Amino acid sequence: MAYRPTAVDAAPELSTLTFGVEEEYLLLDPDSGRNLPVADQVLAALRGPAREQSRQEFRHSMVEMVTPVCANLAELREHLVTLRRSAVEAATAAGARLVAVGATPVAEPHRTVPDEPRYHAMSRRYGPVAHDPAVCGCHVHVGLPDRELAVQVCNHLRVWLPVVQAITTNSPLHDGHDTGHASWRSMQLERWPSIGPTPYFDSATDYDRTIEQLIAAGIMLDAAMVYWYARPSSTFPTVEVRVGDVCTEVDDAVLVAALVRSLVATLADDVRAGVTAPPVRDCLVAAAHWRAAHDGLGGELIDLRAGGTRPAWALVDELMAVIAPALLRHGDLGYVLAQLARLRRDGTGATRQLRALARSGDLRAVIDDLVTRTAAG
Repeated sequence: MAYRPTAVDAAPELSTLTFGVEEEYLLLDPDSGRNLPVADQVLAALRGPAREQSRQEFRHSMVEMVTPVCANLAELREHLVTLRRSAVEAATAAGARLVAVGATPVAEPHRTVPDEPRYHAMSRRYGPVAHDPAVCGCHVHVGLPDRELAVQVCNHLRVWLPVVQAITTNSPLHDGHDTGHASWRSMQLERWPSIGPTPYFDSATDYDRTIEQLIAAGIMLDAAMVYWYARPSSTFPTVEVRVGDVCTEVDDAVLVAALVRSLVATLADDVRAGVTAPPVRDCLVAAAHWRAAHDGLGGELIDLRAGGTRPAWALVDELMAVIAPALLRHGDLGYVLAQLARLRRDGTGATRQLRALARSGDLRAVIDDLVTRTAAG
């Protein structure tokens, strides 16, 4: 079904899209490195805007902080730094260390869910899957008021999200050991029936009908459990991209947000111009995400447009060629080029963790490094 433009498509504010970021963090024991179930104390210790911008999560050892709607990267970065500092202070007061890392690195002895009816319902429905060790993501919202357009943009995002995923990989450790995967979080999440690559949809009506069928089949409790890697938000007039591990360094998170915003802007222009999304089989999209989670930027990725595998950085360069005009329009091109150069030099979060582990042979040194990088502005 072809996209049919609406009056909102011509709105001048769509030339510069607003955006925001949700970050999830782990709370770790200062001595053992294990997850510490003190989220209630941390949330209670937050004050002012930080309290209003915090969220209870699915684990007692997790907190989430949410930026306001932002218009530019400087504003987004300032909010992320402020929120992290507030969360670090609250975590310290509760006797925990706040860490931005994609998956539980050591162990999580306390895996019960918070005392909320919805969380208990999820626990009953999904059993042990709902009690896996905690994982933390970075979710980027990009303002797109036309829901029909948002669904079509998600179709176009399918071929690019494995590249975004590779950039964010930040969870190579599990149970104190190297998993051989750059994003172990991605592997854990595959056990959930409503998480994974976004399916292709003909229209918003097709999207809604499919969600209703999945709820009726018991796959999801409700529409809020659409955890696909990209989705029209169930709460806000946005496209939400939720494929990435939470980034330890603030500039990594800002980089990802900049890439996602310009990618959404570019693909929205393509949809309005009548460009159709590349027809890619779901199994190949899933394979591309597995490869991204396994290799990160240190190996090869699957090129879903041309087929076959290619060096990861070649696909990053192609992504940049596609979105460069939108980055320039948003005023983000110089920052993004500088941060990608840093990433190419220093590696992803996963690379940095493994390098710290190899250097010291001590997992505590890795956690110390994560704590320092999380708090740094």
